[in-house]
Amino acid sequence: MSAAVAVALIVLLTLLIGLRGVAAMRTTSDFLVASRQVSPLVNSAAVSGEYLSAASFLGVAGIMLSDGVGALWYPVGFTAGYIAMLVLVAAPLRRSGALTVPDFAEARLASPGLRRVAAVVVLIIAGLYLVPQFRTAGLVLSVVSGTPYWVGVVLAGTVVSATLALGGMRAATYVQAFQFCLKLTLFIVPAVWLLLQAGPSVRHDALHPVEITRFAEDTPVVFQVDVVLEVGEPTPVRGPDGAVSVLPVGEHEITAGRTVVFGSGAPVPGLRGADVPGGHDWRRPLLDLENAEHPLLGTWAVLVATMFGTMGLPHVLVRFHTSPDGRSARRTAALTVVLLGVFYLFPGIYGALGRVLVPHLYLSGVTDVLVVALPTQVDAGWQGTLFTALLTGGAFAAFLATSLGLLLVVSGAISHDLAAGGLGQLRVAVVLAAAVVVLLALQATHLAAGTLVTWGFSVAAATFCPLLVLGIWWRRLTSAGALSGVLVGLTASSAAIAATLFGPPLPGWLAILVAQPAPWAVPLAFATMVVVSLRGYPPPWAEAAMLRLHLDEESRSAQRVR
Repeated sequence: MSAAVAVALIVLLTLLIGLRGVAAMRTTSDFLVASRQVSPLVNSAAVSGEYLSAASFLGVAGIMLSDGVGALWYPVGFTAGYIAMLVLVAAPLRRSGALTVPDFAEARLASPGLRRVAAVVVLIIAGLYLVPQFRTAGLVLSVVSGTPYWVGVVLAGTVVSATLALGGMRAATYVQAFQFCLKLTLFIVPAVWLLLQAGPSVRHDALHPVEITRFAEDTPVVFQVDVVLEVGEPTPVRGPDGAVSVLPVGEHEITAGRTVVFGSGAPVPGLRGADVPGGHDWRRPLLDLENAEHPLLGTWAVLVATMFGTMGLPHVLVRFHTSPDGRSARRTAALTVVLLGVFYLFPGIYGALGRVLVPHLYLSGVTDVLVVALPTQVDAGWQGTLFTALLTGGAFAAFLATSLGLLLVVSGAISHDLAAGGLGQLRVAVVLAAAVVVLLALQATHLAAGTLVTWGFSVAAATFCPLLVLGIWWRRLTSAGALSGVLVGLTASSAAIAATLFGPPLPGWLAILVAQPAPWAVPLAFATMVVVSLRGYPPPWAEAAMLRLHLDEESRSAQRVR
């Protein structure tokens, strides 16, 4: 009940703050870039609020529980991407005068075809990123309040689309900046309380992990998604009606919705595709993607995808267009690195405590809810309930803040880049896009949020990252080269995703490079752009376009005076 109240407050505050943007929104520019009047401090808070999605607020700690301490490389890649964006992209992108990434592509290379392809890429990336936000909203609300899964999904879709349709980017900026401050507080304060409340033995076990091989007490496990248990010895279990049965040695498919009670002293089964929490592989400081036994390659693959993918995320890039000038855009990126650095100090605390206090979540396949499940494990009284409510509110703020930015770029791609439309069409596009995403999220309970988001990063890294870097820093880039490179990057990363979803299991390093294609797809896209461009000639105005991107506003004003 208290968690539902916290979510209701977050929803109400989101709508009230979003209404501030309604009166000032009259044009397409107001809707998409808030009239370019957002200060660096507010903008960096909004960028951070938007960037700290469900994958960050809940996902990193959840991945750490299922895959081990190597999951902490994800925040490293996320933050490093902003440093690269600060150095290479932020200021020139703002000086381009574009409203969206497809706008930039056409402004730099004068290719309507490239603009349309870029808009399609925006839709793909945003779809991969947006579905997990709504999906996790449904899961978290169902776990903490007992509501059906679809309630959280529909609630998130309704609030986000209403806020955005009414107030556009200005409303999104206010809401995201407020929600970043809220999320930072609601993430740090419970983490400190958990450390103090857990006691010295739990803190010792968290810092010195050992594999949990048997259940210490009767443990009910509610399976929220389909899983395959690997049982090494006959294991007695009970059903909800008290009927006792024995799981024989071997693999057992458990369908979503089933409840199994493991008795005290029963052996903990393994979970196909995941490391046992606290085991040798779990403690390894590198990632072992796909259990391929190439941890260094797996770690580098994740770092490449997250770092270069951050540079290509359309909902992050569009925020630099809201800055008054290029210098403000660069300051926004610098402040964002600091804010994200503070936040990412804490997911490791939740992950380490989760291995000790709620290891059964690893079995039920809902490690994404680890953060909100912890408080009641250390305090069954009102304090635990209160902190569960606060963390649930913070998690919902994460879904809403990120979804606002993603839905904005989706509507911009549909009603600004693919089909010329005004303010009314943008609002209609927001509502229709939200309805489609809600329908997709209702079918996505079995897909992990971290998996989909990582794929979104891979597509962004292989398409927009090369387009922006070469478009900003290489005068010889041609429209044919840029179009070829984006198509090759999109095809390569999408094919790898399809192969992972529908193809047969692959062995060794090949499994890593198919599951995480950024290490080869990004260089392939860069090379395609360079080779195709060298076979043609840049347009005669390419030099002037480059000057526009790199001369700061004061230098351009001085040139005009002379």
